[in-house]
Parts: sequence; C-alpha cells; structure tokens
Amino acid sequence: MGESGKAIRLKHILRPDRGTLVVAFDHALVLGPIPGTLDPEGQIRRFVEGKVDALLLNLGNFRNFAKAVAPGQIPGLIARLDWTTAFNDAANARPHGFQTCLVAQPEDALRAGADAVMTFLVVGSGDAEFERKEVKRVGRLARECERIGMPLFVESLARGGQVHNPREAKWLMLHTRMAAELGADIIKTENAMDVASLQTVIRACPIPILVLGGSRAGSDEEVVDTVRGIVEAGAAGVFFGRNIFQADNMLDLLARLRSVLTGTATGR
Repeated sequence: MGESGKAIRLKHILRPDRGTLVVAFDHALVLGPIPGTLDPEGQIRRFVEGKVDALLLNLGNFRNFAKAVAPGQIPGLIARLDWTTAFNDAANARPHGFQTCLVAQPEDALRAGADAVMTFLVVGSGDAEFERKEVKRVGRLARECERIGMPLFVESLARGGQVHNPREAKWLMLHTRMAAELGADIIKTENAMDVASLQTVIRACPIPILVLGGSRAGSDEEVVDTVRGIVEAGAAGVFFGRNIFQADNMLDLLARLRSVLTGTATGR
C-alpha cells in the first residue's frame, strides 16, 4: 500500500500538466528570523492566497499553517526533517566540519498532516565520515518513507572545500543521481549555469527535479526570467523561498510565476 500512498500524496503537490510552484519557508531554523519570516502565519496566508501548489515548513510552523488556511484552499504540505551547518561559511573548518542531524521522523510528519517530507544530501565536503552519514541518513529515511507511503523530497547540494562552483553540471549530476539511487521521489536542487547544462542534469536524473531559487535576486523581473529558463530546460517546476517571501509585491510575483509555469505568460 506504500506506493499508492506516495502516489496519492504526490498528487497534492505536483502538477503534471504544468510546472509546479513550491514555496520554501523553512529558512528560520538555519538562518534565524531573516526578512520575510517575522510573521509566519501572515506569510503562510499570503502564500495560500497566491495559490502556490505546496509549502515547505519546519514542523514547528505547522501550527501556523493550521490557523492560516481555510477548508478548500489547502496547498500541499512538505515537512523539513533536518538541520544542517552546510550553509555556514565556517562549517568546513576542522575539527568538526559539516554537521547534519534529524529533528523529526517521517511518522512525526505524517501525524502532523504532511503530504511529503524533505531532507538534505550534501556532497563535496572532503569529509568522508560526514558524507557516509549523509548517505546513511537519506537511505534510512527512504526505507521508512516506503514503509509508511510518504513521498521523500531530497535537497541535494554540493558544499565544501572540494566545490569551487556548486552549480557546475558535474556536481548537480552527481548528487541528484545519488539521491535518486537512494530512493528519493523528487529532487530539489540548484539551477545550473545555463539552460543547456540544466537540460543535461535533468536528462541524467530519473526522477523529477524542482529547481531552487537561492538568495534574493536583484529584481522580480530577474526572478521571472530565471523561471523562464528553468521551464525551457524541462524541470518539473520551481522551489523558491527568499525570491518569493522577500519580494516587494509577493502576490503579483506569484501570479507572474504561475503564468510562466502554465505557459500562459506573454512577452517579457
């Protein structure tokens, strides 16, 4: 029954007839109260008003989700299961290097009402023991998600001393394929350097890829142009955070992004 459970839950999130629009709103666990995160309930209400397909939240924010949404307007809900130091510039310094730990299990997310769960997979640190633990954690989560019928999203990234450019196709192809081989259902990862490179990465990965947005772009127009390239490359959609919740007019930007993802946008 696990496979049918996964298939049903993924239908709450993915839009096979167009690009999927997911908002990542899990930043505060790693980065603290950055701009755009100070009113979680209000922001979640705006995301829902903007008709996003799904939200990524830490489990502690599920209470705000429950208060913010009304019957009939509930987007898909993805639970972040872990915390990492991989976004800390000093994290690769010895003696401890990168660290990642689980803060919840798939069953916790299932009880809370999640449609899917997400975990990191970080490569390129140069620390074999850290990466062994990364692979082991993701593999165990994949087996548990299979048991309970919960879709597993993996945010695969290249970080560390071995990585000069995390958006190089060689790194993207490596960790996205690793995640797929471990049992992920969907990948969240960085954009490649150009459309052709992203197409190469997508072709090399046997499961859908949603492309993340990273740091806030200089303008909404840059965000829209980025999404046009992602759609052209054939990605399953986008998984944006700061480029949405730090926008000056978030609802307008969400409408523009939906038009690009549905193929109804006109002009530039």
